[in-house]
Amino acid sequence: MTAVLLIQPQVEPYFHEDSYGYRPNRSAHDAVAKAQERCWQYAWVLDMDISKFFDTIDHKLLMKAVEKHIKEKWILLYIKRWIKVPYEKLNEERTERIMGVPQGSVIGPVLANLFLHYTFDKWMVINHPKIPFERYADDTICHCRTEEEAQELSKSVNARLEQCSLKLNEEKTKIVYCKTSKRTQDYTNIMFDFLGFTFRPRPARDKKQRVTFTSFLPAISRKSAQKVRDEIKAWKLYNLQQLKLPVIAKMKNPVIAGWVNYYGKFGRTEFLKIMEHLNKTLARWAMKKFDSLKYDRNKSFYWLADIAHKERNLFYHWRQGFIPYQKVCQKV
Repeated sequence: MTAVLLIQPQVEPYFHEDSYGYRPNRSAHDAVAKAQERCWQYAWVLDMDISKFFDTIDHKLLMKAVEKHIKEKWILLYIKRWIKVPYEKLNEERTERIMGVPQGSVIGPVLANLFLHYTFDKWMVINHPKIPFERYADDTICHCRTEEEAQELSKSVNARLEQCSLKLNEEKTKIVYCKTSKRTQDYTNIMFDFLGFTFRPRPARDKKQRVTFTSFLPAISRKSAQKVRDEIKAWKLYNLQQLKLPVIAKMKNPVIAGWVNYYGKFGRTEFLKIMEHLNKTLARWAMKKFDSLKYDRNKSFYWLADIAHKERNLFYHWRQGFIPYQKVCQKV
């Protein structure tokens, strides 16, 4: 951390304005918001996926980038040691590290950003100055005017990455058409995932909430939604019948707050489905806890809805408006 605190101020002024990952005063939400804005402006997206990025960073090229900015000998010495330290598997087998940076380390994100600054960001400014992009660590999307431009960019980027001992994952890298009411061309790919959100054509309304049209918007991805559902399932609330609802709220609110604050930022309608699933799970807990609610899903849901309206501050998602309404409860 001491090294990071010394390195960060020295390299930060050089980083590209559209690099968002692990930087002060920048967030994943900033990257998603900018991507949404540009998807409205540009019809095509190159959704890039670098194959095993953190594991295949070239040490010589990395140190070349580091030494361009960092002159303190002790920092350079430690970085060389950190990136070469062997890693140990669960069976205690040790593997020498000849490339890549340790994932999960404090210094890893700074080194990765510096490497991609010269490998991609600065190269894009010089070679493709009219093509905007958003990059969060190695997760990158580029905005193009035509399909042909996206195809040419894909070839050009792949050649550049190969020069730097990296390569695109051909199965995950794809060209996407940002289809809207005004863009009606047929194309195979009309959606992509970026930082836990899926961008795709979605119904929207104008500022006066009168006219419905198709826009290209982000919302929680299917993969992210499934992770949330899996975690809710792993709580096994039906085994916590000895606890009261306020105790469960206190236990789970920090996790719920994380979901709401991240995924609730975009695509509220889609995220509402996840919060409805959480509410139904809480109703199911009540159905098993109270004899008066047993075997009656609708009644247990009405009970929870009544609690939510009276004690809206109990659960974090209730405070943000994701409360259960008194309607027929569907099966959890």
